[in-house]
Amino acid sequence: MFSARRTLFPTRESMNILHTSDWHIGKRLMDRERLPEQEQALEEIARICEERSVELVLVAGDVFDTYMPSAEAEEVFFRAVKRIAGGERAVVIVSGNHDDGVRLAASAPLAAEEGIYLFGNGGSAAFSGGDRPVRAVEAGEGYLVMENARGERVYLNLLPYPNEARLKEEKTEEGYADKLRRWLERGEAGYRGGMAHILLSHLFVTGGKVSESERDIDLGGARAVPLSLFAPFDYVALGHLHKPQKLGERVRYSGSILQYSFDESEKKQVVLLHTDGQNITAEDIPLSAGKRLVRLEERDVTRAVQLLKAYEGAFIELTLHLAAPLTSAETQQLRAANEGLVSLIVRTRGAATATVVSRSTLSPGELFAQYYRSVYGDDPASDLTQAFLELLEEGA
Repeated sequence: MFSARRTLFPTRESMNILHTSDWHIGKRLMDRERLPEQEQALEEIARICEERSVELVLVAGDVFDTYMPSAEAEEVFFRAVKRIAGGERAVVIVSGNHDDGVRLAASAPLAAEEGIYLFGNGGSAAFSGGDRPVRAVEAGEGYLVMENARGERVYLNLLPYPNEARLKEEKTEEGYADKLRRWLERGEAGYRGGMAHILLSHLFVTGGKVSESERDIDLGGARAVPLSLFAPFDYVALGHLHKPQKLGERVRYSGSILQYSFDESEKKQVVLLHTDGQNITAEDIPLSAGKRLVRLEERDVTRAVQLLKAYEGAFIELTLHLAAPLTSAETQQLRAANEGLVSLIVRTRGAATATVVSRSTLSPGELFAQYYRSVYGDDPASDLTQAFLELLEEGA
């Protein structure tokens, strides 16, 4: 039985590894539910794993969109991750800044029996060797050693979204880059060479491109990580940024599985890694699931109606530049043209109008700045905003 299962994987001495991140299960687009799309994207990832003989799946954080996901979101996660793991492969997950690491890893001892390794706020990941073809054969504080049925091993340095509160440390004058270097060193304790050497984490790297769906992601630069810290690794599998991108040859963001903001025009993807000893090559695999998010502009209501009809099945943000405000009938006409119209912005020419922004759309940093200006009549200093955001993050 065991030897029959092994034939599903490549016979050459290599391991196929899939890198994905930022599932954000439960995330909505304004008032629109997106759970069905998230289910479809995760099912597509499971199919890719089967078609491309993937043995190990790395999930680089932000499994959920909130610390307290709904029962429906949790059900989607457990069903999807079990399907992705199947009976053959292993799945390793670190928590992101949107995840409650403790909550995510609560089921780790049970999940490991199914080939699913959950790593939350720190410490050692629960693992069980079992008789699965791909399994953890060694674990320590911040690392796992994974082995396939042919005996090839991969060393994983595992760092969930890091800050002092999550890693239960007191705040000091030590710089963030120095702290991160120390935290990464913990995960290197079991590395003895002779195998692919991968970091799996949820970080903001200096030079990364941020999208509108990521709020104050770098905390004003306080959490930006220099590329130089990743020199020891053969590959760095990151989550946090929703736009797929690579920084250097070995550091990659796989990006989110769906478009979560209207400026995310890049095609969504996962990254397929092929190991050959310590040599790792990467291949982008596109994802097709989920609705497109389209940003449109027009200067005429009639033409806008026709334009909307051309994007059936998409979610749309429409900006109208008009000489006069929209009438109720025109608004209804636009809404009827495409049920995917989720945002309608009207800019009236020649009128002294102020842009009205709903507070629900503002980031924590923008809300803080707005409050500070209302009290003191000036913008807050950058270090004050940074201190506020760090306190807010630690209290989450």
